Amino acid sequence: MSDNQPVIGGKSFTAVAVNCASKAGEWIKSKIGNFASPDMKYSMHDLVTEVDKGSERMIRNLIGTHFPHHTFLGEEGVEPGPEASVKALERVSDSEYLWIVDPIDGTTNYVHGFPFYSVSIALAYKGEVIVGVVYDPSRDELFVAEKGKGAYVHGKRMQVSGEKALGQSLLATGFPADHRTALPANLRQTLALSPQVRNIRSSGSAALHMAYVAAGRLSGFWEIGLNAWDLAAGSLLVQEAGGRVTDQQGQPYSLAVRDVTATNGNIHDELLGALAKA
Repeated sequence: MSDNQPVIGGKSFTAVAVNCASKAGEWIKSKIGNFASPDMKYSMHDLVTEVDKGSERMIRNLIGTHFPHHTFLGEEGVEPGPEASVKALERVSDSEYLWIVDPIDGTTNYVHGFPFYSVSIALAYKGEVIVGVVYDPSRDELFVAEKGKGAYVHGKRMQVSGEKALGQSLLATGFPADHRTALPANLRQTLALSPQVRNIRSSGSAALHMAYVAAGRLSGFWEIGLNAWDLAAGSLLVQEAGGRVTDQQGQPYSLAVRDVTATNGNIHDELLGALAKA
């Protein structure tokens, strides 16, 4: 921790974010396999469980204890569907300090016992992400970034991968829950890109995919129709690890971005071009 970080009551923002993510992650992991049947949320692919709600409550309470005047935007407090997400973000857009939380990113994986899910916690100051934490309880991997101070996993500095061309790249994407527009568009892109890259993965947690881009395990990631809580923490991880995050038109990342492209920087323009053609 650096000494010039805002500290309130002896707790830095990053320390609180890390503490919340690891506590919630441990709790989620302890519950696997013994929760009640999942509610049906936005669509059958978007399962949500009691564990989601419990994890969010835990994080909200912990943050509230340290920073009672900060604003909180969590996935569980928002109705399913794109319109509600956009409105929820607009409601909190003038907040000075805004915590953006996904209590389990990858609930479908979680429900099926597929070990690729994460807790994502970001803090934005006047609309700009200044702290990003993504925690993977299955592997006990904690990805942490602070604006201007780099990104770390296992306490080691992260660096994006070195691939120079799309042809050498391992990419990831997701299959959106919105079957009307986002899913078909994303599938068209996947079909078009598959022959142009080394391979494509779709592991079901946007936050972890972004963390993997930051760690150099993926050359890039793109997806359509995501929300602020899927992307906020990961966007800082990628940028602080030397990568690039934009929307699919190439505009710089902001909290309102829903169609994202995140890469090692080298392949960014080539990937944007290929997505646009698709």
